[in-house]
Amino acid sequence: MVPAFLRRLLAVAGVAFIAAAPAVAQQQYINVLTGGTSGVYYPMGVALSQIYSKAIPNAKTSVQATKASAENLNLLQAGRGEIAFTLGDSLSDAWKGVEDAGFKAPLKKLRGVAGIYPNYIQIVASADSGIKTLADLKGKRISVGAPKSGTELNARAIFKAAGMTYKDFAKVEYLPFGESVELMKNRQLDATLQSAGLGVSSLRDLATSVKIVVVPVPADVVAKVGDPAYQAGTIPANTYEGQTANVPTAFVQNFLVTHEGVPADTVYKMTKAMFENVDQLLAAHAAAKAIKKETATQGMPLPLHPGAEKYYREIGVLK
Repeated sequence: MVPAFLRRLLAVAGVAFIAAAPAVAQQQYINVLTGGTSGVYYPMGVALSQIYSKAIPNAKTSVQATKASAENLNLLQAGRGEIAFTLGDSLSDAWKGVEDAGFKAPLKKLRGVAGIYPNYIQIVASADSGIKTLADLKGKRISVGAPKSGTELNARAIFKAAGMTYKDFAKVEYLPFGESVELMKNRQLDATLQSAGLGVSSLRDLATSVKIVVVPVPADVVAKVGDPAYQAGTIPANTYEGQTANVPTAFVQNFLVTHEGVPADTVYKMTKAMFENVDQLLAAHAAAKAIKKETATQGMPLPLHPGAEKYYREIGVLK
């Protein structure tokens, strides 16, 4: 027979267990998928995870360094992350299932959270090369970024819209930004295409070493890409040394994306917390100054997650 005091103790313990159970059940794991630790995605992802851990009760956050856009989207589709950074054209390709871009089938579990900041497609040539227009690139030596990287996918899209292919160039190198710049300094390349924020350090370094020309990408070429992720923009005068005039080009928005399996309430809280703490993202990287809730849904190439949609309706961005 169980003594009375032990029965009372067990009863109290049972009540305590039942009271604690909902808290355990409600714990939300938020794994933030970023990019390489030397890029923009990673420090911004660390800041985002810190914001979530403070703003979302019972959130257990983590940050994962990855190979960025394509890997992030495939991980989300597999349920191995709750929110990820990606370039807009990679996101569009993932939604459609473009195999050449790294997606064997359409990733239909993905859902949009927010457009954040733009990558500008910056084509820079040495002044000595004589290149001034896209057409002048024919027969020249160019670097287009690592194979199937966001930059290289941008290069393919822009050159195709301009009626060109890689066969039109004398030589095509698939190199990261820094290596491309070193080859240009050594006169082993004539031009480099880099998809990055304005004033990217690699191109600033190049412009202080050799005279450069920033090659325009006209608005009609941007329109011919036929992807809403690509928008016409401007590289302002004096972004780089020797660049004395505004130069038209394309920009591709970066996005935060989740998947349909993440609860609407969690995504609502994540979206709200980010926009209420942009100053913390700005402290992590200057690119965050472009994050605006008023433009967060523009150019989104896939459906919004219901949680994010609820936030945008609440603040009047969506009617």
